[in-house]
Amino acid sequence: MMNSQTALQTVSHNIANRTTEGYSRQRVDLQAAAPVTEGRLQIGMGARAAQVTRTNNPFLEKQLQRESSHKSYLDGQAELLSRVEQVFNEQSVKGLNQYISDFFNAFRELANTPESMTARALVRESAELMAQDFGRVMKQLEDIQQDVDFQLMGRSEEINRILEEIASLNQKIVEIEMRQIAANDQKDRRDLLVKKLGELLDIRVAEGDRGAITIMTSGNGILVSGNEAGRVEARLSPQQGKMTLFLTPAGSQTELEIGSRIQGGLLGGILHIRDQVLEEMKQSINLLAFTIVDQVNEAHLQGVTRRGEPASFFFEPVDPTAPVAKNMKLHSLIKNDLNQIAAGVDPKAPGDASVAHVISQIQTRQIFDQGTATVDDFYNSQVGRIGILTQRALKASQSQGEVVQQLTKLRESISGVNLDEEATKMIEFQKAFDASARLIRTADEMLETVLNLKRL
Repeated sequence: MMNSQTALQTVSHNIANRTTEGYSRQRVDLQAAAPVTEGRLQIGMGARAAQVTRTNNPFLEKQLQRESSHKSYLDGQAELLSRVEQVFNEQSVKGLNQYISDFFNAFRELANTPESMTARALVRESAELMAQDFGRVMKQLEDIQQDVDFQLMGRSEEINRILEEIASLNQKIVEIEMRQIAANDQKDRRDLLVKKLGELLDIRVAEGDRGAITIMTSGNGILVSGNEAGRVEARLSPQQGKMTLFLTPAGSQTELEIGSRIQGGLLGGILHIRDQVLEEMKQSINLLAFTIVDQVNEAHLQGVTRRGEPASFFFEPVDPTAPVAKNMKLHSLIKNDLNQIAAGVDPKAPGDASVAHVISQIQTRQIFDQGTATVDDFYNSQVGRIGILTQRALKASQSQGEVVQQLTKLRESISGVNLDEEATKMIEFQKAFDASARLIRTADEMLETVLNLKRL
């Protein structure tokens, strides 16, 4: 009766945790009790509950944790790349490529009518709009990078909470299993936390003889060791000049920089986009802006103003090592006086438009990639690269999601709770309980009969 009651309580526990994430179905292991020897006979003493075990495949759990970590890595990349792609989306709104074309088209119009003040006003307006859009692109790219920094700060606190709980569970599991009791619920919770931690960053897990686990991250930084947890902090690195992660390992006071070493999980994915893809894109946009400013200024300095004076810079001179796209702006003389725009080189020829013609041709000259690409070619190649990376990341994320889904279904088929099966078990143990009760009642009646015979 006690065995059936224990089994029924376990069934009840399974049903109550059917929707609990990470829960593994539990079963009562019954063993034959030690028999009693009487002469040449051994009389069986029934069964006893040896232990309550969980139905769990540790190899499948490790595989699911590894594949989930890779999926989070791809998800992080796909999300950020989709946002980068929207920065250069010119299907619904006017984008940088159109502003660049408008700028050079304005100089083509000036080349046709060099004396027209309307054409000069169009040149100035299109130049200002192009400079503003260069600034917009750079700001949006930097906003995405800053969003990654905020995610690092928020996720570091989440990591610390997980590490502290895993360390606490390690201690509980060791204490429970030292009494030869299976710590089923505690191990389920710990496995779930390890999976969630792996979704944030790449980790390695090793289990000791006493049931506690040790968790390490890239660069052999110890996150958890026994009942001690390390601490992760996100802050600005003076050496790198950007937000990164620092780890104080469990049982140590020496701080390690781990942000540049993380190669997996959500944080690994977004850090890769922030530090490589976005930086390369910013450098490309800065190179495009600097080349336009440098080429236009060089051509404009060769000309004369509408008053016949030597022309000044068209754009404010910039330092090629500085963020040119953010600082791109018209020269103050051009901004305040349309007559300062140079259309030609001969002050005695009012119809001379040689300078305007040279500037308009900059768009189609092969001045990028060692003289093999024009302005449009260079810009389109960068935008196309982002599009390819985004589509590749989205497809990889979708494919990896299907892998994780299949592994999850496989785990549920092994460790999940099936209500029909639990109902069958419940009826089985209920019948066993009734049969045991009837046996005890029969034995009681037999004993009472014997006692009555004695009284007679």
